[in-house]
Amino acid sequence: MPFQTGPCGIGCLLLCLAALAYPRPAGAELGALSPLELAFEPLSQSRAVELSQAEPVLTLREGLGEPDPVTQHQPSDGAETQTFRPPTPAFPIRDNAEVRYFLERFQAGERRAVVERWIERSGRYAEMIQGVLRDKGLPEDLMFTAMIESGFNPVAVSRAGAKGLWQFMAPTARRYGLRVDRWVDERLDPEKSTVAAARYLGDLHALLGSWELAKAGYNAGEMRVLRAMKALGTSDFWELTRGRVLHEETKNFVPAIQAATLIGREPERYGFTPSKTEPLAYEAAPVPSGLALSRVALLVGVGVDVLYELNPELRMKQTPPGGSYVLKFPVGASERFVEAQQREREQRPAAAGRGRKAGKRGVHVVQSKETVGTIAKRYGVSAAELTRWNELDDGARIRPGDRLRIASAASAD
Repeated sequence: MPFQTGPCGIGCLLLCLAALAYPRPAGAELGALSPLELAFEPLSQSRAVELSQAEPVLTLREGLGEPDPVTQHQPSDGAETQTFRPPTPAFPIRDNAEVRYFLERFQAGERRAVVERWIERSGRYAEMIQGVLRDKGLPEDLMFTAMIESGFNPVAVSRAGAKGLWQFMAPTARRYGLRVDRWVDERLDPEKSTVAAARYLGDLHALLGSWELAKAGYNAGEMRVLRAMKALGTSDFWELTRGRVLHEETKNFVPAIQAATLIGREPERYGFTPSKTEPLAYEAAPVPSGLALSRVALLVGVGVDVLYELNPELRMKQTPPGGSYVLKFPVGASERFVEAQQREREQRPAAAGRGRKAGKRGVHVVQSKETVGTIAKRYGVSAAELTRWNELDDGARIRPGDRLRIASAASAD
């Protein structure tokens, strides 16, 4: 998981090499590689990883076709990813005992099924991740960092509080532009978190000088890696593993990624079936603030669970306050939402007029800061009547976007 540092950016660290012996910043935390529960075991005098088979799996509705050309946002282009041979030059992977150990371990026993599941799941996100890495000028093989961090599970949560495909801790996530608050946690947004991870890995490489060290820094924090380099007088990651500055987790983290990269490049060579999972496809459109996803699902005619899975970053299951929010929809559904909004705008004045006339019924769309009492007063009815017409429980809360049936006192019965 990305290690949290103080408020200074990595660029500042280039000027601080003299401070390498300083302790880790207050609150910094080295969490385990949960939710994959990578449990490290002794490997003679080396390292090993135990893979959990109980991590959650994100399953979206199948059959999502190509997005409409007018969609505003689409992370994958719909191309299948059968293997992971990157078109850009791949960084070299050292053939040593540590990497070979993980290669063998990932192919053995129950762990093979876990790795197979990771490869299959990666089909949803590989094209998007590789595209982001290409845009940043980074090796596409860095995507396999996410394999070891989360098993390509975008809603993975570790016991230490790291979240998402890239297992960001909240302070590091915010430092790299992700929103993390009571309403939104963009660590759970696959594309936004990938952009942040790419920036962080690029900064680590610029600071530490190699991709092996950058991966170590991603897990341990750049300051700990710099202290290890100073203590042992080397910039070779494998030499740093002989010392005591790096934790065992970090010493295992890098060779595990290297082994996963080799398997991902050529899964057939290692006996794995290439992924046939379709890339995740969706479209997006702005929606009003304070709008419950259950309401959106009703308007566009999709299951609410589909919207939850496409927008896991919305912690309250509704769009946050403070203006419109770009919401992800199944392909074709955003147009239905726009049409439903237009119908509501057309019906709103007529419904308000009918509500003020005796004997007429209508629909009122709840606006921000409105209550049952203020709405009832507007239409000249009692709050009790409005509650009864809409089968609301005593003390029930209404939210912006809710639709309430309205009738005058003369027609209430």
